[in-house]
Amino acid sequence: MQKEINSKENFKSGIETLFFLRNILFQQLTDLRNNISPEDYSKIPFKNAKGYHNKTIAYSIWHIFRIEDIVAHTIINNDEQVFFAENFQEKINSPIITTGNELTQDEVENFSKKLNITELYSYAQKVKNSTEELLCNLEYADLKRKPSPQIRENLINSKCVSNNENAFWLVDYWCNKDVKGLIKMPFSRHHIMHIEAILRIKNPS
Repeated sequence: MQKEINSKENFKSGIETLFFLRNILFQQLTDLRNNISPEDYSKIPFKNAKGYHNKTIAYSIWHIFRIEDIVAHTIINNDEQVFFAENFQEKINSPIITTGNELTQDEVENFSKKLNITELYSYAQKVKNSTEELLCNLEYADLKRKPSPQIRENLINSKCVSNNENAFWLVDYWCNKDVKGLIKMPFSRHHIMHIEAILRIKNPS
């Protein structure tokens, strides 16, 4: 995928390759629903570990798709996030609108217990679909586009990224990337990292 999107001739093929990867990864999430209990979504079996697996499954799904929604809509498309357009804060019963980077482990566990998992999956699916519609509409020339200072300001004002030092670095991280960089992270690598962590949480032994 990374090689294909580097050339104008293969750009559209690269997007199709990306979709193939994303579908495989998303299937891992949907398969969970038949294999774990509702309580398993808020367990932290690796609480003292260093790595993405020291969270919960529910938090990880939230984190993946809040970040994707923010990047796709606030940063790239400069339009309304799926989260707000469809009132998912209320549907999911989330006390936060952020990516969750700022939460401590105890807060991650308590947060996870509050979430409506069915609605969380609905949100994830709608964000995935929305992002892929956006990607289908991209042209090769769009890959070099970087967020404007106004978009950075909009992102900060949205409060979707916490002011906490464990989260606020994301603002500069995203705003210093062009669209091609954002396709690589978070639209592909970020999924791989956190879904691999989810599978470790699911099978901790």
